[in-house]
Amino acid sequence: MPADAGSATMLAPGPAMPSARPVTEPTLTALAGRNASAALVDYAVRLVAGLVVTPILVRGLGPTVFGVWEMLQRLGGYVTATDGRPTESLRLVIAQANATHDSDAKRRLVGAALVVWAILIPLVGTVGGVLIYWAPHLVGTEVVSSATIRIAAVLLVATALLGALASVPESVLRGMNLGYTRIGLQSGLHVLGAGLAATAVWAGTGLRGLGAATLAVSLLTGLCFWALVRSRVPWFGASRPQRTDVRTLLSISAWLTVGDLIAKLLLASDVIILGAVLAPALVTSYVLTGYAARVAVGVHVFTAGETLPGIGACLGRAEYARARAARRELLAMTWLYATVAGTVILLWNRTFLGLWVGESLYAGPLVDALLVLIAVQTAFIRLDSGMIDAALRPRARVGVGAAAAAVTLSLGIVLTARWGMAGLCAAVLSGRMIQTFTYPLVVERAFRRGEDASAESPALAWRAALTTVLLFSAASLGARTLAAPGWMAFACGAAISVPCIGVTAWFLGLPRVTRSAIARRLPFRRNPGTRQ
Repeated sequence: MPADAGSATMLAPGPAMPSARPVTEPTLTALAGRNASAALVDYAVRLVAGLVVTPILVRGLGPTVFGVWEMLQRLGGYVTATDGRPTESLRLVIAQANATHDSDAKRRLVGAALVVWAILIPLVGTVGGVLIYWAPHLVGTEVVSSATIRIAAVLLVATALLGALASVPESVLRGMNLGYTRIGLQSGLHVLGAGLAATAVWAGTGLRGLGAATLAVSLLTGLCFWALVRSRVPWFGASRPQRTDVRTLLSISAWLTVGDLIAKLLLASDVIILGAVLAPALVTSYVLTGYAARVAVGVHVFTAGETLPGIGACLGRAEYARARAARRELLAMTWLYATVAGTVILLWNRTFLGLWVGESLYAGPLVDALLVLIAVQTAFIRLDSGMIDAALRPRARVGVGAAAAAVTLSLGIVLTARWGMAGLCAAVLSGRMIQTFTYPLVVERAFRRGEDASAESPALAWRAALTTVLLFSAASLGARTLAAPGWMAFACGAAISVPCIGVTAWFLGLPRVTRSAIARRLPFRRNPGTRQ
């Protein structure tokens, strides 16, 4: 019974008053749906902004300088990985502490994140200094001077250093399962960032202007989110943390740092290897051919990531059966999304690039197919990686990721020199197989999988895999003769193909019980009286 209900019965009888409706908290499924919808809107705006500004950058900078900028951004990601990931740790611990009402404890966690950030400033500065010094040697070309490359690197290092501090309020917002409240704000910042980048190129400032635009947007993002969280989270603030708070966050941050650095080696090293072993100009063709696949993975990461605070809350309450059921449904939805997106990309990517930046920058059907397979593989790896972190066990994935990174980098250097872009893609696929097979085992241990394990899982996996192979093969064959004379024909063709491919994958690859479970998560099918 609510606390005020008992006292209400002791009041003297009086005129009947209309009873207030009970305030019901949104279910975890509803919150995940809101967060995912907001993430999709923001990512769609980011996608449109990228589609508009990328041709401007390619034409304004030229293929070689554009390739240098892509390499510098990937190198900047290595600096970001060494900042201790205090904000990511904060998001995870806030998600598990969401059910508690101890506001002071949550403010101490925010304070602990700031302390961890300050402790690791020297490490970030050291790694950044090494990057600044070696950047011209790693990405250097006769087209760009060493001084320009170093100035751009300085700006990217500053972005990494201050960006971690600026992301504290966003981490609190997402940890509280309120990520949907950022809708509109994040979209506007994406548009602003694209506009500043295009202006920098139009003004002739090149790499220096792009670096300055990146830093400005990062700082403005922090200020905007700080104001948003102050209005949405009543307890938000920072208190002096206890030693145990700092130790807890520092321990999680340390493993997240190592894990994120390994992830950067796996996800960003391909561009560095290609540019260093062969030429920066080839990076442009590689990046643009894989653009659609990376966008598809980004959509999945944004939307699936919004469900992780809810899964973390289930694990924090020891509701392991709910967490396992949610994971099964997420795996099925990930397969469905990856299969449909991959098929559409294989069918239309050559036409899309021809209309967007010119077919001369298309890397060919073999590289295109390999990049799509890498995207599918990445979607599943990132999903299980996020679940391992939601269980507060980042340490469990570090060793696996390190082994995968070592194999990927070794094979990448050898195979790129021998077979170019196709060899690089083959190395990435092969090296990440270690994660593909090991991460699910780590998740199952973290989720305490037991009697609910299904004996039909291998058969269902084979059914889904065969469906994917069938659709990908058909799309690759169809793309040889498929062409669209303009953007309108391309948009209509893609719009028609998506539902056709989706319906085929839905019925051919998923059994009825899985389709029913996914359908129950849809707003118009869910029973409002259930707690999901």
